[in-house]
Amino acid sequence: MEMKVVLIAALLGLFSLCTAQLDGNDCTKASAQSCGECIQVGEKCGWCTLEAFLKQGESKSTRCDEIEALIKKGCPNKSIENPRGNVTINQNKPVTNRKKDVAEKLKPDQITQIQPQKLTLDLRAGEPQKFSLKFKRAEDYPIDLYYLMDLSFSMKDDLENVKNLGTDLMREMQTITSDFRIGFGSFVEKTVMPYISTTPAKLLNPCTSDQNCTSPFSYKNVLSLTADGQKFNSLVSRQHISGNLDSPEGGFDAIMQVAVCGDQIGWRNVTRLLVFSTDAGFHFAGDGKLGGIVLPNDGKCHLTDNMYTMSHYYDYPSIAHLVQKLSDNNIQTIFAVTEEFQPVYKELKNLIPKSAVGTLSANSSNVIKLIIDAYNSLSSEVILENTKLPEGVSISYVSHCKNGVSETGDNGRKCSNISIGDEVSFDIAVTATGCPSQGKSETIKIKPLGFNEEVTIVLNFICECACHKDGIPNSPECHFGNGTLECGACRCNEGRIGRVCECSKDDVRTEDLDANCRMDNGTDICSNNGDCICGTCECKKRDNPEERYEGKFCECDNFNCDRSNNKLCGGHGRCECRKCICEANYTGSACDCSMDTQSCVASNGQICNGRGTCECGVCKCTDQKFQGPTCEICPTCPGVCTEHKSCVQCRAFGTGELKDKCDQECQYFNLKMVDNKEDLPQPNSQAYLTHCKERDANDCWFFFTYATKNETAEVYVVKDPECPAGPDIIPIVAGLVAGIVLIGLALLLIWKLLMIIHDRREFAKFEKEKMNAKWDAQENPIYKSPINKFQNPSYGRKGGAL
Repeated sequence: MEMKVVLIAALLGLFSLCTAQLDGNDCTKASAQSCGECIQVGEKCGWCTLEAFLKQGESKSTRCDEIEALIKKGCPNKSIENPRGNVTINQNKPVTNRKKDVAEKLKPDQITQIQPQKLTLDLRAGEPQKFSLKFKRAEDYPIDLYYLMDLSFSMKDDLENVKNLGTDLMREMQTITSDFRIGFGSFVEKTVMPYISTTPAKLLNPCTSDQNCTSPFSYKNVLSLTADGQKFNSLVSRQHISGNLDSPEGGFDAIMQVAVCGDQIGWRNVTRLLVFSTDAGFHFAGDGKLGGIVLPNDGKCHLTDNMYTMSHYYDYPSIAHLVQKLSDNNIQTIFAVTEEFQPVYKELKNLIPKSAVGTLSANSSNVIKLIIDAYNSLSSEVILENTKLPEGVSISYVSHCKNGVSETGDNGRKCSNISIGDEVSFDIAVTATGCPSQGKSETIKIKPLGFNEEVTIVLNFICECACHKDGIPNSPECHFGNGTLECGACRCNEGRIGRVCECSKDDVRTEDLDANCRMDNGTDICSNNGDCICGTCECKKRDNPEERYEGKFCECDNFNCDRSNNKLCGGHGRCECRKCICEANYTGSACDCSMDTQSCVASNGQICNGRGTCECGVCKCTDQKFQGPTCEICPTCPGVCTEHKSCVQCRAFGTGELKDKCDQECQYFNLKMVDNKEDLPQPNSQAYLTHCKERDANDCWFFFTYATKNETAEVYVVKDPECPAGPDIIPIVAGLVAGIVLIGLALLLIWKLLMIIHDRREFAKFEKEKMNAKWDAQENPIYKSPINKFQNPSYGRKGGAL
């Protein structure tokens, strides 16, 4: 009998739960079993502690709902647990207004540039806690500058110019700060092959025999930070150039030691500048394998007598490792490199926050100007950085810079072009999505990159309600002491479940109870998405807290809906029970169909030009002749003027092809006659208007406009066509005769001219031949003599004389 009562109560509770889930309320969907679970669902959720609040058969999770919903259900306001987050400022020293004339009165640790300095945030899930952070760049702020120089042989002339750097730089920096210290270090390369030659002679003098070079070394701290510029000059003057074999240098080893050996270098808690001067590239992590060095750089200090002693043991540091150590020690880096290697170090600058690159002249003569310019550039920008956040905690920034400029996102972390004395502020919001670290406090820090000051923020997470402390362990109200009565409900002991802890987890697989967890008498228990506990489906939790199974039989979920553009419900709806519930103006199974018809409006103001339907913001043309995004393109259609020419002609002038059918086929427009072409309407007076000029059978031009307005066609026609005038015969004939005469005279003149030219050529030819003739004086070749001579024939004396 008792079991039947339990089953009935469970079923009624499930009915109530499913009814609540249909409301689309995150508080009810979470099925919270305690006040602590409820307040972690979201900032709008509250828990009713009134013991008589639940009706018969309702689940404990009914107590968790939005505040207004709980009040409507009858829970008094005083019985609703709704803890809120809070911001407490623990240390709030004002920023320092420092002047040079009073600089001696303040130590570096007494100067404040960021406010407040310490806060405590009480975070409730989903509720952002906001506070403002102020930053003011102090005047005459102390500076420590360490000059790290490449002493390979190619830097020989540069060393000469650096020997007087101490006093010269001290003098120039007096315009910026009255508290300035400078140090010097040098580097060459790892002292193993193939970076240097390890022959005994080359170890003593890596240069040629006529050049005096010192033995190669990895890194040497020549001078710790000091305010004595003369001491800097003296020690640097004693330095000698060394040499190595390959072009890249071991500068990263040196930078790492300068960053982590704070005691030996003498860094104070002030502005720290590292000037890295070289004319070559650099080795980084992995290059040490060439020399048989495979152990990663440990990021620790290994200076003995100011010399780096583990270069042969540890590999070069990686860029990421350097970034971490430089940031941890608030060191801003200035790369003073020759023009040849500018592109390489500019890429490196992009990886190292708060760093700058300057072009070093061939002999380092411009190094002082380079340092001052780079320092001004670095100090004029503030970039906020926070330490690693606990899981489930996020942080956002909004910057308020000079001239009222505000930025959000990544740009909200920084302000640029900040001068000495300028004050900027940042609005910061910290949000927790749950209760990480089992409710233990966490500490994060926010600091401006390159500055020594930081803001400490203690995060306390609101994981339980205040009524949790007043719970009664092993309460008789919780089924014979199987749970703790707290906040008006039972929190069951380990192994017990149910509204009043009436069920044991050992019963979750009994056949009678499992039958209540099968949908439609199927075989799947809780749709294979949950466990059957006391005849009630308890849905599985997913790794992503935003994704969940829902429903009486866990048959629903909010992550298996259709997608569009790789977004759930196209990004325009929510997924409920595997079906998209679309926002207004969207439809479709994936909410990817826009109901906005603006993109379908044609130039005449009609949807799809009146020749199609608008579906999902795209025209589908119903008239096959038309196409295009708004069904306005018709490649096979005549123009507007040609289409309406015959009807305009028959109605306006009673002519044309349709004059006999005018009344039947041409009554679809309103006809208006005008006197002149100037009286025709202009395009800006109609929704859609076309000017036409057409020719009739008599070669007369007639003018009209075809306009549509509010789906009504109107035609304006000029009443008098323009017909061509008849030809004037007399001028044409006279012109023709005159033309023939003139052409004849021209031909005669041309013929006469050609004949004259021909005769002159023939006469000239005759004269030339006459001059060239030679006559015989004895005989005229054309003379014929009048005397003829004849000779009688002889017959050889055979016949005698006659």
